[in-house]
Amino acid sequence: MKKKVLLFCALLLASVFMFGQEACAADGAPVKIGYLATLTGDGSTWGQHERDGALLAVKEINAKGGLLGRPVELVCYDIKGKAEDAVSAIRRLIFDDKVVAVGGSNYSGIQLAIAPIADAQKMPVVSSTASNPAVTVDADTGKVRPYMFRITYTDPYQGAVIADYLIKKLGSKKLAVIGDIGDAYSEGLTEFVTKRAAELGVDYKFWAYRGGDVDFRAQITEAKAWGADAVALTMLYKEMGLVIKQAADLGWKPFFMGGDGYGPGIFEIAGDAMEGTYWLYPMHDEDPLLAGLIANYTKEYGQKPTEILNMTFGYDILQMIFHAIATAGKDDSVAVRDAIENTKDLKVTHFTWTVDKETHNPVNKPGAILKVTGGKTGYLETWTPQAAF
Repeated sequence: MKKKVLLFCALLLASVFMFGQEACAADGAPVKIGYLATLTGDGSTWGQHERDGALLAVKEINAKGGLLGRPVELVCYDIKGKAEDAVSAIRRLIFDDKVVAVGGSNYSGIQLAIAPIADAQKMPVVSSTASNPAVTVDADTGKVRPYMFRITYTDPYQGAVIADYLIKKLGSKKLAVIGDIGDAYSEGLTEFVTKRAAELGVDYKFWAYRGGDVDFRAQITEAKAWGADAVALTMLYKEMGLVIKQAADLGWKPFFMGGDGYGPGIFEIAGDAMEGTYWLYPMHDEDPLLAGLIANYTKEYGQKPTEILNMTFGYDILQMIFHAIATAGKDDSVAVRDAIENTKDLKVTHFTWTVDKETHNPVNKPGAILKVTGGKTGYLETWTPQAAF
């Protein structure tokens, strides 16, 4: 499968270079950038959109002459949503492909697995939706991981806003939290949902499950009997969809709210039970800022993107790396890392990116509150850390 995926990437890249061949002063080897994406298995639609967004960015930069007078090449590997595959892939990117920087992945657990390698080998990595704080700040030492960065907001912000919205906006008095006790993303989100609920003086209870579980009726039944009026879903879209659907089957309709584990595929699982649910997301699909990128993607691939967040993140991560390479003036990973860390007010597609040197997080990353009405997910309001608290 990996060979097939690499062949597919190679074919896409061939078209990239054909498009930009005349524009690029291709003296010497290409500037290589790596990407870690889940292209098969659970979550593959996210990874495919990130890869395609990144490839679109490469095509555009090559049409403008590339970087440093050379064409840009994207080397992507299918990590299948697994830490062991990501570890193998980043080693290949560093030692065999000799890339200057790496984009992806979108899983906190995977980023935690590759972080020691990236730091030891001085390879800057910019993740997409990996939101656990430990991805960029070592939980044991409290020090920033020098080569790890992210484009999304963190679980403390995400979890706190979810609890804040359910309690302060929707009036929850008894908050149920359902999450995966074996997943870094879910555990981080759960921690900060419950922390914010405690700060606001509201009763809360946590119900756990383990990855791979598909029957949540026991947790739902207990939460309903406890009297919960709202449920924070601290997991990914498959499990969130199952919880919402099974709750509806049991005749229970509290307020449901989840974070950026949400994806359009959740409607295939939960169906009509999605009506009235709330979501916190890093951006809103109908934001006018995204219109041009969506149009370019549609023209390039012959269909509109369905995972607009991941497509945009893949594209914008490459814009950050391009900017850092141009700023550094060379394809040296240490110099590129320094340029990323010192980035201030970089205009990318959906926001203005300034890197916090103490955390390597984006400063005041906007988030959107969404609600499902009439079978469609619509925008309610934008929240930032200052606006929320």
